[in-house]
Amino acid sequence: MGALWDFVVARRQQLMTDSYLHVSAVIQSVIIATIAAVIIGILVYRSPAGSSIATALASTILTVPSFALLGLLIPILGLGVAPTITALILYALLPIIRNTIIGLDAVNPAITDAARGVGMNRMHVLSRIELPIAWPSILTGMRVSTQMLMGILAIAAYAKGPGLGNLIFSGLSRVGSPNAVPQALVGTVLIVILALILDGIYVVIGRLTTSKGLQ
Repeated sequence: MGALWDFVVARRQQLMTDSYLHVSAVIQSVIIATIAAVIIGILVYRSPAGSSIATALASTILTVPSFALLGLLIPILGLGVAPTITALILYALLPIIRNTIIGLDAVNPAITDAARGVGMNRMHVLSRIELPIAWPSILTGMRVSTQMLMGILAIAAYAKGPGLGNLIFSGLSRVGSPNAVPQALVGTVLIVILALILDGIYVVIGRLTTSKGLQ
């Protein structure tokens, strides 16, 4: 335990930087994936066939092992941030697409009919009625994707990606040296702690952005 604390104290600046890069990469990926997934969900949710195809394609991506996907992206995008962020976005799509479709499907048709009856056009109904009602479901998809990406990003150290994965890989590659185990352990624990913090932030965002009637 003393060695672990000594490592944290000695490398605190590096740990703070790696933690920031880890969280930043995940948040950016989730935001981009959310924009893409919500657009896809809006386009297909009225079509059972379209919904099934979109969900199946996103599911197929999720079944590809992280190492394999990164291995396919490296020859195209090189090493570093580009293949890492691309892989994270692809992995984040499924939960958000699925929850967007579920949320939009759950909107009572009587509500949308009433909105059209008072003169709202399709875009107004979507932006003012359907998406706000579907928002809690979309946010749940974002939470799931975020937790998943926090772990996947650690593997992206294989592609020289940013974040705490580099700390873990470096420690595991030097097993037997004095700081190897503390290094890998600290990286792993920090990922868990940061994932829990982000999940708590999502809970707060949900309470602040969801209307009282939907909570």
